[in-house]
Amino acid sequence: MPIRIAARPSFRQALAAADRPLTGMWVCSASPLVAEICAGAGLDLILIDAEHSPNGLESVLAQLQAVHGFPVDVMVRPPVNDTALIKQYLDLGAQNLLVPMVDSRAEAEAAAAAVRYPPHGVRGVGSALARASQWNRIPDYLASAGDTVSLTVQIESEAAVNAVEEILAVDGVDGIFLGPADLAASMGLLGQQEHPDVRAAVERCLAAAKTAGKPAGVNAFNEDIARAYLAAGASFILVGADVLLLARASESLAAKFIPGGASGR
Repeated sequence: MPIRIAARPSFRQALAAADRPLTGMWVCSASPLVAEICAGAGLDLILIDAEHSPNGLESVLAQLQAVHGFPVDVMVRPPVNDTALIKQYLDLGAQNLLVPMVDSRAEAEAAAAAVRYPPHGVRGVGSALARASQWNRIPDYLASAGDTVSLTVQIESEAAVNAVEEILAVDGVDGIFLGPADLAASMGLLGQQEHPDVRAAVERCLAAAKTAGKPAGVNAFNEDIARAYLAAGASFILVGADVLLLARASESLAAKFIPGGASGR
C-alpha cells in the first residue's frame, strides 16, 4: 500500500499566516550540501536561484531533496518566464516560483497561466510522472495543485514599476518581489541600487502592493536599507546569499592572518 502524502503549504499561505515580515536568503552555489546548511539556519525562506547561478533542473531537484523536511519555505527562481521551463520546475517539485523580469500585465498573465492547469491556465498535465504529485501519492493533486503552488513575479525595471498596479491585478499573481539592482540599471543608475530614486520606486511598489492586498518582497543586503523597506511595508525580505557570505568570510580570514592580504605572499 503506497504512502499517501500531503503537500506542504505554499509560500502564499505562509505569508498569510505570518504575524511579522518573513526573512530569507539566496542559495546560489548550486550545492545541495550548502542548501541543506542554509535550510537549517533558522530563516523563514531560502531562494534557490537558477537565473544568475549555475543551476539546471537536476541541481535544483537535488537541492529541493536536500532541504525537504526542514521547517523553512523554499522558493525557486527559473532563469526566464517560459511556459515549458516553468512546467518542468513545477513537475520536479518546486512549489513556490519567483519569475524574473516581468515587465507588463501580459507577461504576468503568461506566468500565471504557466503555473495553472486548464481551464485556468496552460500547465501541461504530467503529474503521474512527476515528483510534484509524489507520483500520484498526493491525493487529488490535479484538483488541489493550485493551492500548493505560489507565484511571485519580479519587478526590476522602470517599465515594471510603471505597470505595477496592472501586474498586481492579475489573477494568479500571488505577490511581487522588487529587484533594486536591475531596477537601478534600467533607470540609468547601474550599481546604485541604494540611490534615492531607486528607493522611491521600490517604495512606490510596496505601497501599490499594500493597496492591492498582495505581499511584496525586496532584495536588500544592506541592513539599514532592509530595515527601511520593512518599515515601508515589505512582507518579506532577502538579506544575504550563500556565495557572498562565503566570499566575505574567507576574505576576513585572509585579512586577519596574512600580512598585507593575499598580495603579501
